[in-house]
Amino acid sequence: MAVVLILVLIVVGSVLFHVLSPWWWTPIASNWTYIDTTLVITFWITGIVFVAVVLFMAYCVFRFRHKPGNRAHYEPENRRLELLLGGGTAVGVAAMLAPGLIVWNQFITVPADAASVEVVSQQWLWSFRLPGADGKLGRAETGDVTPENPLGLDKNDASGLDDVIIEGGELHLPIGKPVHILLRSVDVLHDFYVPEFRAKMDMIPGMITYFWFTPTRTGTFDILCAELCGVGHGQMRGTVVVEEDADYQTWLGQQQTFTQLTASSGEMPPAN
Repeated sequence: MAVVLILVLIVVGSVLFHVLSPWWWTPIASNWTYIDTTLVITFWITGIVFVAVVLFMAYCVFRFRHKPGNRAHYEPENRRLELLLGGGTAVGVAAMLAPGLIVWNQFITVPADAASVEVVSQQWLWSFRLPGADGKLGRAETGDVTPENPLGLDKNDASGLDDVIIEGGELHLPIGKPVHILLRSVDVLHDFYVPEFRAKMDMIPGMITYFWFTPTRTGTFDILCAELCGVGHGQMRGTVVVEEDADYQTWLGQQQTFTQLTASSGEMPPAN
């Protein structure tokens, strides 16, 4: 009976902790409410299965407890039970996977009007690059990274000369406008993650990964690295500021372009 009581208390305690817990997601600040919905569906399915399995265990322990003179009935196969368990498991797994696949398709389908922003990671610093007046990001290669050219921009690409460079500073974004985040690492595996945006993605050396989102709430949000990237991993922080478009344009006008940065370092990009 003690085992039965413990199993029942585990179920009750788990459900109460989930319902009454003060710890929950941070308030969302992007369009990805679909991700929260998908997680809630997963919680419901796994929660129901957990409760059913543990209570069934408690029932079996009580119902089939040892009694003098009782003998167990050996039943090596039960086709009906196997079909029921197999079918139920398949339906449950499909119910968890289907919403995720739908959200993933939305996650990687970038709107045509999304503004590109490149995020560059290195131990243990976040840097950002925004298109200049031409609206296009220039070419960049990790092999071209130098102290004077920390993001590795191609100096022979005219599209990159007016790119806006923010090295180790705040990234500002206008509210209500979709953003296409291009992710590049210059050293090891990192992961760009802002909890309030819900969206995150690994940054793999030698590859450009991406996702998109639309900021829906003004404020200042922390950037975290969600992959262990060395001894300074815990201090690899950054900031995203979401603001009204007028404030964003004011901030953008105060930032330096690649041409201005190279000029200030005494290294001028070649003219085309």
